[in-house]
Amino acid sequence: MRFTDLVFDLYGTLVDIHTEESESVWEKTALYFGFHGVHHTAASLREAFERAMQAREARAGQSYECFPDIPFEQVMAELFRAGGITDQADALGVNAAQLFRISSIEYIRIYPGVLEALRLLREHGFRLWLLSNAQAVFTAYEMRHLGLGPQFDGVLLSSDYGCRKPDARFFAALTSTYSLDPSKCLMIGNDRETDIAGAQAAGMATLFMHTALTPAQQAAADPSLYPHAAPHARHYEFEGDDWSVLSSLIANL
Repeated sequence: MRFTDLVFDLYGTLVDIHTEESESVWEKTALYFGFHGVHHTAASLREAFERAMQAREARAGQSYECFPDIPFEQVMAELFRAGGITDQADALGVNAAQLFRISSIEYIRIYPGVLEALRLLREHGFRLWLLSNAQAVFTAYEMRHLGLGPQFDGVLLSSDYGCRKPDARFFAALTSTYSLDPSKCLMIGNDRETDIAGAQAAGMATLFMHTALTPAQQAAADPSLYPHAAPHARHYEFEGDDWSVLSSLIANL
């Protein structure tokens, strides 16, 4: 077996999701703040949130190129404190963050065949890891809802590490924590710039999935790099989200 470890992205790779952070989402979140005595309009809450987020990034000495990831709920808690709420600010921040996320979700579902694919790959002897640019305050619950939580040997979410793909520090957190050999890892993701470029820089082999959630400016999968067409390559490409097909291809690499 060429690879011992499979590293998965989440959204757009295993999970199909559509969110809309509309004015109504901010209105509902502002209403929650108001219920607890901190009064905002949708616009003022959004502006305060953006200022607080930018200030945290500046204090951390992070620029865009460092691919920072600040926990969403911490910023919400900071806004409660700014409004005079101290004792329960952390808990309220978590609740506000989760309310915001739930209000923004149009739909969330795993791609067909994902759970069966993960079981098949584990039966073939692979260890399974998740490395996702995601907010733990949202994603841990969403994974549990979708039945994905128990499927992995380890889950790393970027908000827990203060950085995100393609930052080398995030990939290093995975390989160092679990003593993984990057040359034996295959990263599977739907974004060429974050999943694929970051994993290649970390020394991993890569499999790019071109799905509906791949950024629109990125090219479709190259058929010459399909796993069955180039079985001994260090980079593969696959069109679509048909895990019933893709899992068998991966199992035979």
